[in-house]
Amino acid sequence: MRWASALALALAIGAAGAQSDYPVRPVRIIVPSPPSGGTDIVARVLAQHFSNAFGQQFFVENKPGAGNVIGIEAAARAAPDGYTLLVSASTIALNSVLYKKVPYDPVRDFAPITLAATAPNILVVNPKLPLKTLADLIAAAKAQPGKLSYGTPGIGTSPHLCMELFKSMAGVDLQHVPYKGTAAAVMDIIGGQIDVAFATALTAKPLIDAGRLRALAVSGPRRVEALPGVPPVAEAGVPGYEAMQWYGLLAPAGTPSAIIERVHAEAMVALRSPEMKARLAADGAEPAGTTPAEFGAYIKRELEKWSRVRDAAHIERQ
Repeated sequence: MRWASALALALAIGAAGAQSDYPVRPVRIIVPSPPSGGTDIVARVLAQHFSNAFGQQFFVENKPGAGNVIGIEAAARAAPDGYTLLVSASTIALNSVLYKKVPYDPVRDFAPITLAATAPNILVVNPKLPLKTLADLIAAAKAQPGKLSYGTPGIGTSPHLCMELFKSMAGVDLQHVPYKGTAAAVMDIIGGQIDVAFATALTAKPLIDAGRLRALAVSGPRRVEALPGVPPVAEAGVPGYEAMQWYGLLAPAGTPSAIIERVHAEAMVALRSPEMKARLAADGAEPAGTTPAEFGAYIKRELEKWSRVRDAAHIERQ
């Protein structure tokens, strides 16, 4: 019995020592989307900071495809040893809301590290329309239900769910026109084929600045630095409205807590850096930074929220 206890103690000490030496080899950060864009920006700034702080290479591996499922599943199935991390957008939760069969569970299969950044979508219209404010849009939609149309990058995407939540809370009816991407929807607003859309700041801001789009509101809880003159939906006529795109840092479930704590501590330093703030600003995003427990609770709230929106919009799980 004493021999077994001594062996267990030795193994525990050895494991603790291995974790305190972490990392002893390169660490990959999976990004389940192509290079560029908010997810990739967050991952690359974190990777650079971690490499400098830990004295070991952290590298980004882009694994796009199947609505981010390929990269997310790869991270979920990786060894829980701290040498595979994941930076994912809110798609990690939305996929579970919108599809019947997803090869991972966003709660069971991951150890949350931190909510890294958040970004609102921008509600835009053609500037030739007599819609100067969100109140104008709501009034027009209520006067002629179903006449105004809105574009999205597809059923179940963040802009689609943003609009469905808006429709539900504002009590309006708009016709959905799905596209293959946000850019295509935005160009059809400019061309007059559709009337309105939620779009990322990265896509919309240059067109807003050029006068080709008019911004009515942002989907987040407060104004953003990129568009300080544009009010939140909640402030402009729909109290309580909030719908954010977000980016989070996670590890495979079972990753030792000591490693999670070390990575989390350095992530907090990176998220407070001027470089992170500047890089995210172009996407209309802002650094966040939460504890692992707070991020885990946030994911659960997102799952519940968007499940309610899905059911209210009668969106069938694919």
